[in-house]
Amino acid sequence: MEARVRDQSRPSTAVPSDLLIRTAQIAADWLQSLDRRPVAASATVDELRSSLGGALPRSPVDPLVVVEELARAAEPGLVAIPSGRYFGFVIGGGLPVAVAADWLTSVWDQCPGFYACGPAASIVEEVTGAWLAQLLGLPERASFAFVTGCQMAHVTCLAAARHHVLQAVGWDVEELGLSGSPPIRVLVGARRHVSVDRALRFLGIGRASLTVVPADGSARMQVPRLREELAAAGGAPTIICAQAGEVNTGAFDDLDEIADAAAETGAWLHIDGAFGLWAAASPALRHLVKGAERADSWAFDTHKWLNVPYDSGVAFCAHPGSHRAAMTATADYLVQGGPGQPRDAMDWTPAFSRRARGFAVYAALRSLGQQGVAELVERTCAHARTFAESLTSIPGCHVLNDVLINQVLFWFKDDQTTDRVLRRVVDSGEAWMSGTTVDGRRAIRLSVSNWQTSDSDMARTLEAVRNAVTCQARHNE
Repeated sequence: MEARVRDQSRPSTAVPSDLLIRTAQIAADWLQSLDRRPVAASATVDELRSSLGGALPRSPVDPLVVVEELARAAEPGLVAIPSGRYFGFVIGGGLPVAVAADWLTSVWDQCPGFYACGPAASIVEEVTGAWLAQLLGLPERASFAFVTGCQMAHVTCLAAARHHVLQAVGWDVEELGLSGSPPIRVLVGARRHVSVDRALRFLGIGRASLTVVPADGSARMQVPRLREELAAAGGAPTIICAQAGEVNTGAFDDLDEIADAAAETGAWLHIDGAFGLWAAASPALRHLVKGAERADSWAFDTHKWLNVPYDSGVAFCAHPGSHRAAMTATADYLVQGGPGQPRDAMDWTPAFSRRARGFAVYAALRSLGQQGVAELVERTCAHARTFAESLTSIPGCHVLNDVLINQVLFWFKDDQTTDRVLRRVVDSGEAWMSGTTVDGRRAIRLSVSNWQTSDSDMARTLEAVRNAVTCQARHNE
């Protein structure tokens, strides 16, 4: 009998339980450290390059060693984004149940591009899409797509819009492209998010096709001016991009009035609801998005106010035919269903291969329920209002916006003071918030989006601002 010889070319198939258990412990330790660790990263660029860099190893390195050393080297360069005192860029913190589901997503390693490749992932997306429509008051028959974030949600929605408005004038953009097509006119607000312009650029619609509608003092699109521009369009293929939640002030365009204007002219109405659309989940705040349900498409994130891990965005479209025409693709080697068969997500998303993002969103929604989502949104908004009220007691501090939701915008007497106060707060490690420019002046933006932000977190942050102002005043003496 021949002796059995182990195939040296094949790696061990044993499940590395020690590696996964140790990794889970490192992760748990990180989360448990958030309340006491600085929010800002502590390492410099050179330090991180030194600790994480070096030559590619010639020989394999034990996986446990790799994970241990990666965690140790990366830790000083990590920003405590999951902390209750992180207030930058409208970023949520990762509900524990969503983090756990996201871990399972990695372990299961399903590809939900089409049903045959991941049945459970596909059905979870189907269920979760219906839940999101119900929660946010979107049309029951609207189509949807799970994407990386609001940037790709815009791309998806505006691709559907491009198809729809050109089809209406007899042009097949999927067959003929944009060369020689009737020009598309896009009406956007002056205070829109840059990701809208970027999505249009990806779709071959350049800046010359954009008509910028002025904003009022609260950053809302001026609807009378919008109507004037629509009248000037003369029936040309037109897309309107409105906004639910301006990035600095949290302001909402008058979506109901804009929907009226769009309906009267046949324009496609797209809503950038990156974080603000979540106001629809709250009975107390739902009035802010009145009319949103009348739009043709909606783009928003779940890694913001729903607090699922990055990356996770969703696109919804009220015209499934246009949505599918803009996104679908076929090939001989693909196993795709037909009418009456399970949903193939690749008919609706820009990507063939992608992460099964639906699992984490499903877990967050099922864990919170409608009441929990509403409470999360309302609680963070209450923190923002309290913080803004407290800022008025700090000498030289001016709050610039009516705090409608979770955004607080403020500045000090001049740009230099504003930037130095912000720098001192971040350097203190007590909180992290971002700078911005409004009407040509530097300002500070605080976004309360994290599920675990507490009264204590807000008090610590306010004290950090007070201390920064005091230090700056001494510096100026």
